[in-house]
Amino acid sequence: MLAEAIGTVVVDLSACGTRILNPRHKLLGFHMSGVSILLEKEREWKGPFYFIQGADPQFGLMKAWSTGDCDNGGDEWGQEIRLTEQAVQAINKLNPKPKFFVLCGDLIHAMPGSPWRKEQTQDLQHVLEKVDREIPLVLVSGNHDLGNIPTAETVEEYCRTWGDDYFSFWVGGVLFLVLNSQLLFDASACPALKQAQDRWLDQQLSIAGQRRCQHAIVFQHIPLFLRSIDEDDDYFNLTKAVRKEMADKLSKAGVKAVFSGHYHRNAGGTYQSLDMVVSSAIGCQLGTDTHGLRVVVVTAEKIVHRYYSLDELSEKGLEDDLVGLMKTG
Repeated sequence: MLAEAIGTVVVDLSACGTRILNPRHKLLGFHMSGVSILLEKEREWKGPFYFIQGADPQFGLMKAWSTGDCDNGGDEWGQEIRLTEQAVQAINKLNPKPKFFVLCGDLIHAMPGSPWRKEQTQDLQHVLEKVDREIPLVLVSGNHDLGNIPTAETVEEYCRTWGDDYFSFWVGGVLFLVLNSQLLFDASACPALKQAQDRWLDQQLSIAGQRRCQHAIVFQHIPLFLRSIDEDDDYFNLTKAVRKEMADKLSKAGVKAVFSGHYHRNAGGTYQSLDMVVSSAIGCQLGTDTHGLRVVVVTAEKIVHRYYSLDELSEKGLEDDLVGLMKTG
């Protein structure tokens, strides 16, 4: 993994006007037109900052859900286009600008090999190219991006289309780890890929465990748990054995938070010193939450996050108390 060796990688796709914090990211079919490695200073704490987390634009789900056919529906995604455009516009208006914008999986609804996958991908890429080029974009793989049971072929397709399925980067003295949670959910068809991610993760956590970063934060699609480490197994969480092993490993290394999506509702809980944050969707809502984004402020001592509806963030921007944290934290 390139990112593992050199830390933060910023891909400057000048042809598209979008920068991607991912060494193999591609957008709109363009190969990387230029790569600049952020200097060692990104490993140094310089003061508070914030980033934006979104999840599940999932182009096509709203139509599929409304018709009750999530397997074969999804032949329209105009609503998701408009909502994701609104999200991008809201992010671009923010002042100060966020350090980056991370999308925690299920970029589109069509599974590998399904109809409309190519069209949904192209339309999402067209929207994402409008992200302010001063705001790097971080992409996380979800189950609809890889398949519920991923294979070497579906993972490689994702990597060709969107970039690496797991990687690390540094911003402002904070170590960020992006995981392929589908390998934690069911790697029966690609066990070697899971073993490789496991080895890589152990190496990355050794950095956090030695306290060589101000904080360590994880991004993945499927939550470890929705509310409690002891909750029953569910489609929307990882199995008890896996979640407990992962939570213990992350907590021991000093990871402060895991940010995820997948649930299409806001949820979350804590385990020891680990904060499990589950954010609702930009796209289809399965509960009573609104289409939205999460603002995450990172200070020297803590991580503070707040979910905003797209309308709230568009109309009001950041609230004063969050801005104050970045001045005093």
